[in-house]
Amino acid sequence: MGIRNYLIGGVSGAGKTTVCNELQRRGYYAIHGDRELAYQGDPETGTPTDGFKPEHHIWHVDKVKALVANQDEEVTFFCGGSRNFPKFIDLFDDVFVLEVDLETSLRRIDERVALDPTDWGGRPEEREISARIYQTKEGVPKNGIIINATAPIAHVVDEILQQIEANERQ
Repeated sequence: MGIRNYLIGGVSGAGKTTVCNELQRRGYYAIHGDRELAYQGDPETGTPTDGFKPEHHIWHVDKVKALVANQDEEVTFFCGGSRNFPKFIDLFDDVFVLEVDLETSLRRIDERVALDPTDWGGRPEEREISARIYQTKEGVPKNGIIINATAPIAHVVDEILQQIEANERQ
């Protein structure tokens, strides 16, 4: 949806939703990918699947492409995780990966689940999967710009915006 498009990813509890909210608060066009683009499907074919498996948490590729092609906004941020990101990662000007330590990730998941017990990470097996994904970084882009997401949210977003500005000057 922007002339420049950025993906913000990371493991569960890294702060993708919080960063998206802060970008929106600052007046940027930011898409909650996990809410607006995600569904359960086969990462290779896109065919919808039943039930929930983290490896089937994917985004509608055609919707991502359409949003990127629309240049109504100067900048658009796509925030969230998707197991089929290799199908559209090349559409982004840059990719940012929010990084936190495992303790922070699990604490944030606990805080989220305290507000909504149905949210991801509330069940013991989901917590174990989150810890495994943290260790393996499966489903997280490998060549993104690393952002320390343990800092206060204003600093995290400032860092992302500074990185964009620095890359534009190059």
